[in-house]
Amino acid sequence: MAQGETQPVVSVIVVNYRGAADTVTCLRALAEHDYPNLEVICVDNASGGADVAEIKAAVPGVKLVESPVNSGFAGGCNLGAKHATGTVLAFLNNDARPAPGWVGTAVAELRAQPTVAAVASKVLDWDGTGTDFVDAGLTWFGMGYKRHAGSPLSDVPAAEHEITKDVLFATGSAMFVRAGVFAELGGFDERFFMFYEDVDLGWRLNLRGWRVRYVPESLTYHKHHATMSTVDAPDSGRETFLLERNALAALYKNLSDETLSRALPAALALAVRRATARGDLDATRFDLAQGVGPAETGPVEVPRTTLAGVLAIDQFVELLPSLAESRAAEQAARVRTDADLLPLLRKALEPAYPLPRYLAAHDILVETFGIDALFGQRRKVLVITGDAITERMAGPAIRAWNISATLATEHDVHLVTVNPLADPPPAPFQVSAANRRELEAPIAWADIVVLQGHVLELAPSLKKQYAHKIVVADLYDPMHLELLEQGKGVPDDKRALDLIGVTKVLDAQLERGDFFLCASERQRHFWLGHLAAMGRLSPRLYDADPTTQSLLSIVPFGLSPQAPVRTGPGLRSTLDGIGETDHVVLWAGGVYSWFDPLTLVRAIERLRQRRGDVRLVFLGMKHPNPEVTEMDIGARTMLLSDTLGLTGKHVFFNQQWVPYEERQNWLLDANCGVTTHYEHVETTFAFRTRVLDYLWAGLPIVTTDGDSFADLVREERLGVVVPAEDVDALADALEKALYDEEFAAGCVERMAAVAQRYAWPEALKPLVEFCRNPRPAADRLPGSEDLVVTVPARGKEMLRRDVDLIREYLADGGPKELVRRVGGRVVKVAKQRLGRG
Repeated sequence: MAQGETQPVVSVIVVNYRGAADTVTCLRALAEHDYPNLEVICVDNASGGADVAEIKAAVPGVKLVESPVNSGFAGGCNLGAKHATGTVLAFLNNDARPAPGWVGTAVAELRAQPTVAAVASKVLDWDGTGTDFVDAGLTWFGMGYKRHAGSPLSDVPAAEHEITKDVLFATGSAMFVRAGVFAELGGFDERFFMFYEDVDLGWRLNLRGWRVRYVPESLTYHKHHATMSTVDAPDSGRETFLLERNALAALYKNLSDETLSRALPAALALAVRRATARGDLDATRFDLAQGVGPAETGPVEVPRTTLAGVLAIDQFVELLPSLAESRAAEQAARVRTDADLLPLLRKALEPAYPLPRYLAAHDILVETFGIDALFGQRRKVLVITGDAITERMAGPAIRAWNISATLATEHDVHLVTVNPLADPPPAPFQVSAANRRELEAPIAWADIVVLQGHVLELAPSLKKQYAHKIVVADLYDPMHLELLEQGKGVPDDKRALDLIGVTKVLDAQLERGDFFLCASERQRHFWLGHLAAMGRLSPRLYDADPTTQSLLSIVPFGLSPQAPVRTGPGLRSTLDGIGETDHVVLWAGGVYSWFDPLTLVRAIERLRQRRGDVRLVFLGMKHPNPEVTEMDIGARTMLLSDTLGLTGKHVFFNQQWVPYEERQNWLLDANCGVTTHYEHVETTFAFRTRVLDYLWAGLPIVTTDGDSFADLVREERLGVVVPAEDVDALADALEKALYDEEFAAGCVERMAAVAQRYAWPEALKPLVEFCRNPRPAADRLPGSEDLVVTVPARGKEMLRRDVDLIREYLADGGPKELVRRVGGRVVKVAKQRLGRG
């Protein structure tokens, strides 16, 4: 611990029920523990007798809470939590003792890992030679279990108990949890009374995106069932009843609808077979097929262990109305799928009981209900774009389409456009159009929502009703920077309001998102600045990942991993005036106001005077999305070309965009690709997607300096980079790319390797990895609170602080400054007190 660093207050809660001797031993060990900020709370669960007096006499410093009723381990822990002041709660069984460092190592993990809600301690038997808890497991029928429990520690592989790892739950006998998160989830479910309340809590934490972390250095020793053995007998059936009932309750609350629909009936049937097998009951005694004898009407002796299982099902049914309410809350709040948690179940198909009749039924039910496939269901990913989805798609739609196609190999994907123009080509995933009202159904369906542009404003439920859903915001297009250039022809007041509106749209995404995509390292720096200005780069986010890569990753625009293959006519056979031997420069994409096609046309005018066979082709002048306003730069470009006498001779304008699946035919007819732009802030952070098509088709690139692709072209020697608005330099660069065969061949050779880095599967790797293990951003986890807070100054410390302030005020401005500052403080205190009143 660094010098001067404070530690959070940890409230250790010990529940006593008729076990005063063990409890006193435990409390005395806590009183001598090595953690500096420890609050010890003992809850007596209506033990009766002399327990309370004995604890008070033996450990007078403990905070003793007397419960009027025995509310079980779950209720006792919750009662203790209500009296706790710590930002971390620790639960320790009364028959356990902590080893040195038990608290400190757990707290260190919570402070170092803001996405960890709970720490599971390593628990050994009282002598330290046997295993109690080193890992958690869960069967498909809801029974949580402690893997390796009861085994000699020497028989357990070191990797199973010596290494920190994520687990589904921590054992209630020794665990830590953030107080804010515990309160957010309502603590332990008191309906469980005891057993599996810790399984249920850990399950719920994981479903909401939190992690539970096993920390072996946080060590305790446990007598195990010491309390239960004093109030019950092994064959009473009470423990069996609680285990059976609570397993069904946990299963019902926490499984998804799809999984529960098959797992619950199978689990109920298996519980019956487990009960009859446990009591060795003859289940065929009423079966007439076994033979007809004298009618028997007397009572049948049923072992208590069998009866316990049957009554557990009966009482599970009794709990269903209240459990249904809890289930609705858990299912509405979950952000993780059953498939996400499968690794934490360890061995979900573990039968758990070595009884022959039971094992036979287990195998039958697993096969009949398809249990082995239940937890492998695919995640649901919704991709929403505002762009038109047709055969002629622009950049945002192309990107959304390829995101959908890539994710569809692992997940169920639904691509939705909110654009009225939707006539999609065939796809291996669902594609549809939706208006604002129609978005609600796919949002409710999805586990993850990937959105672009203005989409979040059309889906306000993602900020309210579905505020817990995982949202990926694609920021590859800095819209507000484009608008600075695009809005130059708009009245000043409207231009300013438009910019404010677009910036608010982006602010809303940056505030809401769990994961962000940008297109380049430059953009990443830009968006990190924006996130920092908004306060999203909080200590909690930073501590969760100082690199911030898990929050904001570079996902450039991509290209097909397959080389382009001609499928039809290209530009040479489509446009009159271009011969087979002409040297063609291709402008692959739209013409927008932040580009500089005017300098390009003038450069062609210069070049054609010495190279008469040069041809410039604009691939598409009219944007396929009717909602995109036409910009006057296109008209100005055509006018300039007409004025110079180039149109139809050396400069060609294809008015309608080439269908996306046919663009390779035009690219393969070109000799080089070009993109020119002005020098401004939009250029600095832009990502010119058309350059990728040049890479894909192996076209030497001529580009204006200033954007990230110019850096790439220069560093990888893929073409020529020229200054902005330099006609002569641009003409010379085009001549080199078109007519210097050795130079062009070198560019093409180097492009092959670079192109593979931008293939869609490679480009989308950060998004693919996130969707395999999606979680809310660390600052959006429910119940997140600061662990260490400043303690208000009191007594001499407050007096010393006030004297220092008086000296500071007098030094700054003399008596007048002192009066002004003191008067302001008085008013502030008065307002605070009036507000509380």
